[in-house]
Amino acid sequence: MKEINLVCLIEDDPIHVFLSKKYIEMTGVIKNVLIYNNGKVAFDTLKAMFTSGQELPELILLDLNMPIWDGWQFLEEFTKIPINKVITIYILTSSLIKEDLENAEKYGLKGNYIVKPISLAKMKKVLLEMA
Repeated sequence: MKEINLVCLIEDDPIHVFLSKKYIEMTGVIKNVLIYNNGKVAFDTLKAMFTSGQELPELILLDLNMPIWDGWQFLEEFTKIPINKVITIYILTSSLIKEDLENAEKYGLKGNYIVKPISLAKMKKVLLEMA
């Protein structure tokens, strides 16, 4: 499995932040993790990183239901940034709503839709697919 320098976790639930971060660390292939509790802060920070030429994450784990900006608002704006680097996005949500699954398909993320809570085995599988 290749080493991944930077992962971004966008999640507002502290329990899921704790579990996801712990699993990310347990895989042993992630160097750094950025954590944001809503889509607006994540977008603003990632856009500023892009604008200033800083390294962007290779993987984004995105919750859908968050305050301020939800995952869909984040995706709508983030996909407008002209990033040349491939950034893999996984939706990590508790939502099984048909509309959310359809929206995921519109963004090409139907196969990258994970229902919480994520397990260590599933986190490893996600990271293996990136290798």
